[in-house]
Amino acid sequence: MKIGAIGIDIGGTNLKAGLVDQDGSVLTSRIVPTEASLGARHLLNKLMDMIRNLMDTADELGLSLAGIGVGTAGQVNTHSRKVAGANGNLPEWAEALSADALEKETGLPAMLDNDVNVIAVGEGWKGAGRDWNDFLCITLGTGVGGCFIINKQPYRGRDGYAGEFGHMIIRDGGVSSNFGNSGWWEQYASVSGLLRELANQDNEKLRGIHSVEQLFEHARHNFGPALELIDKYTDMVTVGLISLIHVFNPPGIVIGGGITAQGDFLFDRIRTRVSSSLLQVYSVSEPTPIVPALLGNDAGVVGAARMILLSQEKTKI
Repeated sequence: MKIGAIGIDIGGTNLKAGLVDQDGSVLTSRIVPTEASLGARHLLNKLMDMIRNLMDTADELGLSLAGIGVGTAGQVNTHSRKVAGANGNLPEWAEALSADALEKETGLPAMLDNDVNVIAVGEGWKGAGRDWNDFLCITLGTGVGGCFIINKQPYRGRDGYAGEFGHMIIRDGGVSSNFGNSGWWEQYASVSGLLRELANQDNEKLRGIHSVEQLFEHARHNFGPALELIDKYTDMVTVGLISLIHVFNPPGIVIGGGITAQGDFLFDRIRTRVSSSLLQVYSVSEPTPIVPALLGNDAGVVGAARMILLSQEKTKI
């Protein structure tokens, strides 16, 4: 019988889940709206319905389940195996979910981790980071998330909260966040930050542009105000990347999130600015590779499944 796992990725917008075999193939997948505004109980019920559905499908496919891996937005405590901190995208989510509760409900081994950690593991197994044992993974979305992969595994820190790169302060007294702090990198490098800057522009020529896709499309056609805003955004992204490269000296950086759809138009700008701003010794051999993530919506599902598959292999050993 073939062995696989259930992989789940819980975000503020969508709940993604799938069955992944031991070779990393996604056999079936589901995406449904998170509907986080309806509260934690509603989300937990939706999560359990999806898990039971996938368990039934695994039986139909003859797939032996090693367990359930879950990646979730927020901070996950490695000692309690619970969601310890959440953000505004998942209200009431802190303390609402634990790996122990999943095991009790399903009878299967379960693992719970931060969503960017499992995305990074997925990219390191089957995606853009597969040729590196160590690399940085950054996600640019509603916020900015991060993970440092060491020997194909996330560095979690003392309690499991390592990798909150978006909360680096890059501008003292800068833009305030929902948490009351100001000047965090994610206030400038996130898609939300870019949209905020777009909305704040006092330029009649930009008033018909309401989305990131429209902004980049205008920039590609050399529309000056759009190009200026994209260049400003790129500068904010590279400020954080330069600091991270100086701290970690990584073999490579994988960037995920919806913004990666802009391809080389964005990435070439990022690479050029990073390369020109690093201490010279960091680029003597070659520039640090900065590449877009490859797995898209499957990254978190694949990574979460990979983590539970590996944990069960170690248990057997």
